[in-house]
Amino acid sequence: MRLLFLVLLVLVVLIQYPLWLGKGGWFKVWDLQKQIVERHETNEGLRARNAALEAEVRNLETGVGAIEERARNELGMMREGEVFVQIVPPNSPAANSPAVNSPSSNNATANNPKPNNPRPNR
Repeated sequence: MRLLFLVLLVLVVLIQYPLWLGKGGWFKVWDLQKQIVERHETNEGLRARNAALEAEVRNLETGVGAIEERARNELGMMREGEVFVQIVPPNSPAANSPAVNSPSSNNATANNPKPNNPRPNR
């Protein structure tokens, strides 16, 4: 009787192995379900991105404002008659250096090889 019980137990374990650990078993199914959920989340993000790109394309095809905004921001273009003003922060290196096209800066560098330092040495 004991031998019959062991044989049946071994058969049950052999039958259960493919169900839990084999190809197409429960662990594999759970892993695939997790991957499906991750892919759905990725797809939703990509759908939102595509919708935004489609809206931008429609706006560029039909609207003049979007084209003008792109030309100003990306290409640095201006309308005729506009004046370009650039505000430089006071501590930036460009604020401390003389203007490039200024005639006074050209004369100052020609006469004095060392640049003027507006800050006194301490």
